[in-house]
Amino acid sequence: RVHGGNTSLRAAMDFALAAELKKGEVNLGTSIIGVQFDGGVVIGADSRTTTGSYIANRVTDKVTPLADYVYCCRSGSAADTQAVAEAVKYNLAMFRQMTGDQPPVRIAARLVGDIVYQNKDALSAGIIVAGYDKELGGQVYTVPLGGGVVPQPFSIGGSGSTYIYGWCDAHYKEGMTREECIEFCKSGLALAMSRDGSSGGVIRLAIIDANGVERLMFSGDEIPSWYTK
Repeated sequence: RVHGGNTSLRAAMDFALAAELKKGEVNLGTSIIGVQFDGGVVIGADSRTTTGSYIANRVTDKVTPLADYVYCCRSGSAADTQAVAEAVKYNLAMFRQMTGDQPPVRIAARLVGDIVYQNKDALSAGIIVAGYDKELGGQVYTVPLGGGVVPQPFSIGGSGSTYIYGWCDAHYKEGMTREECIEFCKSGLALAMSRDGSSGGVIRLAIIDANGVERLMFSGDEIPSWYTK
């Protein structure tokens, strides 16, 4: 037991306890996913934001619009990824004003990659950029911590992704329909959320195609269950 006279020892123990409970900055220990289909993309994420072992927000919207037809999913430091998204959103708005056209998805992905690369020693940001444009249709780009920009038919990221790489490889197939991509994202996120302590809450999806953006949310019994008691 720590007695009142030994204030330095008590302060040290209080500091250690606080560090154990709420260690580190607010981060998006998370599960994010994106997959393309013929004519569009589906992008989604869980909704848990953590500060160490403390859940700071259980209904965060990590599916962030960058332009009318371009969205991103954010993992890493919440502050870092929000700053990157806001900077890219501003630049894409300027592109729209100057050209009169919707910005291509690859331009958005390149802007994200450039910012992350130029600040790779200061930022903690892993981002999936996905969307639709008239030139190339639905596209998914992975922007990992170093700032690379990698086009992929599907992408996963965040702490929860480590649990579902094998599942995604086994269940992804080329030529999936819009509905199959929605189910692929929903089931993959549900599995990641059930295994990863830093992922949880609800599932948020965005389906982006030539007709615009449709947002979906799944909670409670709507989230697939991967075990029976």
